[in-house]
Amino acid sequence: MEVAILTVGDEILAGDTVNTNATWLATEIHDRGGSVRRIMTVPDEEGVIENTVREWNESFDAVIVTGGLGGTPDDVTMDAVASALDREQAVDTDVRERLEAKARRFAEENPELTDEYDLDLDLDEAATLPADGRSLLTDVGWAPGCAVEGVYVLPGIPREMKAMFELVADEFGGEVVSETMYTPAPEGALGDVLDAVRERFDVAVGSYPGRDDDPGRLKVTSTDAEAVAAATTWLRDNVEEVTPDAAGERRVE
Repeated sequence: MEVAILTVGDEILAGDTVNTNATWLATEIHDRGGSVRRIMTVPDEEGVIENTVREWNESFDAVIVTGGLGGTPDDVTMDAVASALDREQAVDTDVRERLEAKARRFAEENPELTDEYDLDLDLDEAATLPADGRSLLTDVGWAPGCAVEGVYVLPGIPREMKAMFELVADEFGGEVVSETMYTPAPEGALGDVLDAVRERFDVAVGSYPGRDDDPGRLKVTSTDAEAVAAATTWLRDNVEEVTPDAAGERRVE
């Protein structure tokens, strides 16, 4: 499965928020055998989100959009996705009932907040989703997400996003496998070895230089598990390998 990840938020582009969502999602998808082919961040602009989702939905097996859900004026993601897929929007009555119950529980459990602040919740607006989409709602957050035509809309708050992704995680399987080895050899000394392993085996090999005392990484990836194993074995015979232990120190194999 080829997946694209679109994160939405002016705060990310301004450097006020670190985009940990994209990294976490890419790792989760890769561990399930999927392949992330695009990651991009866009502002809270409905037209930009709409155009990107429309283009990517035609190019990839799945598109994950995170951020821009909620009840503030800059939360335009759901509207943009509906427009991108040429779908009307409608109030999901089941979602509305769950949100109403959640709001009631919150008021009962937090009387000091509801007494001090006017929590003006528009339940109809919050429960409005693209027509015929599959609603995604957890107990962790307020804003519902949805899955529709291979587009998955998730919240931007990391803990809410992670909880909601678990509802659909099994849909991101694939056949990609990988294996990583660590080496103290500088990246500039690995050119011939990397060329040779790519010629010998039907694999992709990524080289990632180390930082400070951390060793560099060589990551072998393919849809053929036997090719990955053979290529990694060949690399271990031709490149010095080290293994970081739990304390972060290294020992030579």
